[in-house]
Amino acid sequence: MKRTCTSLMLAGSMLAGGQAVAGDLFQWQNNSLTYLYGKDFQVNPRIQQTVTFEHADAWKYGDNFFFIDKIFYNGKEDDFAGKNTHYGEFSPRLSFGKIFDQKLAFGPVKDVLLAMTYEFGENDTEAYLIGPGFDLDIPGFDYFQLNFYNRNTEGSRPGDDIWQITPAWAYTIPVGDSNILIDGFIDWVVDNDVNRRGEYHANLHIVPQIKYDLGKALNLGEKQLYVGVEYDYWKNKYGIEDSSGFKTDQSTTSFLVKVHF
Repeated sequence: MKRTCTSLMLAGSMLAGGQAVAGDLFQWQNNSLTYLYGKDFQVNPRIQQTVTFEHADAWKYGDNFFFIDKIFYNGKEDDFAGKNTHYGEFSPRLSFGKIFDQKLAFGPVKDVLLAMTYEFGENDTEAYLIGPGFDLDIPGFDYFQLNFYNRNTEGSRPGDDIWQITPAWAYTIPVGDSNILIDGFIDWVVDNDVNRRGEYHANLHIVPQIKYDLGKALNLGEKQLYVGVEYDYWKNKYGIEDSSGFKTDQSTTSFLVKVHF
């Protein structure tokens, strides 16, 4: 999950608030739109507004997550993308527990999956990821996923045989007549400081969201309307090594509004 707003991401409130779908094949789905406004981004123009569409679902043999960002640079121009750009990910997972109709639970592990992600965006932004995934049962969490990916990055700064660790989570805290939802993800590219094909460096991307369920507080419906903030920390953003001449370590907070439907 490489999101410049975005995260995710990863699928926190969408998995927590999924809507049931009739039939044996499809179990539930959820869609949302998010608006974010933030400052102090690195590499790209400093001020960004992002509109994100997210879709999550579960079906007979696994689950899927998809998002696409439309990012606006507040009238400024990026050197490569112009005044706006887009970025998206499609992340299907196949559940071995569901496929073989067996309970694959041990310790905190609830299920074992094959996790995949396709990343796409402006110009030559493209990557393919595949590896083992685990659903974990951790007390207090609405859900906790842990995916290990073998990552292959295409384009002008390619990287082969890189490993990425991606946990994603959601945690709900009751507050008065409503709830606060804390969800998010971490993408940690762990082993690529020296890459035989050049310049895609190890990097760490942490994106939690803290959201108040305003819809529930206003009696408009639970898990429908959220307001809050997204914090985005990215060391060596885009795999570009931070230096005194070109800063790529990013730390920024964005205001957000999110609507589920």
